[in-house]
Amino acid sequence: MNAFEYASPTSTEEAVKLLSKKWDTTAILAGGTDLVTSLKQGLVKPKTVVSLQNIDALSGISRSGDTLNIGATTTLAEFIANDDVQENFPSLVTAVQNIGAQQIINRGTVGGDLLQRPRCWYYRNGFGLLGQANGKSLAPDGDNRYHAIFGNKGPAYFVNPSSLAPALIALGAVIGIQGPRKPREVDAAEFFQTPKSDGDREYDLEANEILIGIYIPIRGLKNATYEIRARQGLDWPMVTASVALSYADGKAGDVSIVLGHVAPVPWKASSAVASLDSASAVDESAATAAGEAATQGASPLSRNGYKVHQVKVAVKRAIMEAIA
Repeated sequence: MNAFEYASPTSTEEAVKLLSKKWDTTAILAGGTDLVTSLKQGLVKPKTVVSLQNIDALSGISRSGDTLNIGATTTLAEFIANDDVQENFPSLVTAVQNIGAQQIINRGTVGGDLLQRPRCWYYRNGFGLLGQANGKSLAPDGDNRYHAIFGNKGPAYFVNPSSLAPALIALGAVIGIQGPRKPREVDAAEFFQTPKSDGDREYDLEANEILIGIYIPIRGLKNATYEIRARQGLDWPMVTASVALSYADGKAGDVSIVLGHVAPVPWKASSAVASLDSASAVDESAATAAGEAATQGASPLSRNGYKVHQVKVAVKRAIMEAIA
């Protein structure tokens, strides 16, 4: 691990002033569950680490009318213990509980979950964000068991690792960001992006900006997350599906279905939404059809074709759980 200076500001404004315009100069520390590993692996070599742990304004949960405001440094444990979260957002509770490592749930933060770097083993072993050697991506002809089946025409083949992102997008959440200028907000659906070079980031955030909060509308939508894992415990899912919808008289409305761990960004399953919207009744048959539709456009690599079937299963079961 390279030596670095450590700064511990007490306000967001002070923290922003400490940040560089270049990603490789400064790094932000929240819970540290990803950053500490990245520092040890030499994936990042900042000159300064800016801790957010003493900025009280960035932690906690409050409600403003029909919006739940989540501070970025709120721990995952605090998040799912909140009464409003438990009552209104079971999809998010499931996503956190399925992480399976109590240490990460206790220490990791909501903002940190959204900003964690890809778990692609090519990236983690020093081949850059896009996993390339001699200008060529290693994933297509290499070990791509856990890589993308959507949005993988290049140059990015990794999958977005966030547990919360698919459910937040399905629920219509908004991300709050603070930089040198006035604060700005970005729809969660637009926050994640596919990088085109190793110097890019996987989200709409500049090096001198801080994710300060997540704002979730409370609309009374039924919602659920279903994950498929190789095993329980500390690991990342192979496929997840998060569903949010209104449900009355057997029919669905305001449907949103978002897949996780299948693309470089959380993947909106628009064909599945259309299938469910057109169903005369939301039942097991309609859920199965939506699962089938969710695979439209999939382009599996040489060793991850199994994910196509898992998408069908995850979408079907998330829908059935949401309306149960």
